[in-house]
Amino acid sequence: MADPVPSAMSEPVLTSEITCPRCGAHRTETMPTDACLYFYECTACGAMLKPKKGDCCVFCSYGSVPCPPIQAAGGRGAADDTCCR
Repeated sequence: MADPVPSAMSEPVLTSEITCPRCGAHRTETMPTDACLYFYECTACGAMLKPKKGDCCVFCSYGSVPCPPIQAAGGRGAADDTCCR
C-alpha cells in the first residue's frame, strides 16, 4: 500500500480522515493550509481532541494524513520549526 504522505515535491493532500480515539468514529475533514487545528470536537461522541504530545495538530495525531506543512517537510506529525510557527 502506498504511503499517504505525498513527497515534498507534490501538491499536499488537503483532506484527512480523523478517527476519534474515544469512540472510534471516522470523519473526513478538509485541512487548513495556513493554520493548525489544535482542537477538534468529535461529531459522534462530543470528545474534544487535542494534539498528542510532540504533534502539532489534531490531523497529525488522529488523521489519516498529516497536515500540509508536515507533508511539505516530508514528515509525519512532529511539531518543529517547519510547522505552525
